[in-house]
Amino acid sequence: MSKACPICKKARVEEFHPFCSRGCRDRDLNQWFGDGYAVPGRPASPEELATGDWETQK
Repeated sequence: MSKACPICKKARVEEFHPFCSRGCRDRDLNQWFGDGYAVPGRPASPEELATGDWETQK
């Protein structure tokens, strides 16, 4: 039994794995671009963003 597309729950298609279509893949990408998804963590301060400190933090 294969897993379903995480967006629409239809059967996945290998070409668009783990999605079923280009449309679902693009909807997921738009969620990341539009702040629909977020990676948990401490928000960066304006000073860190301005100085580039975020680039050296691991």
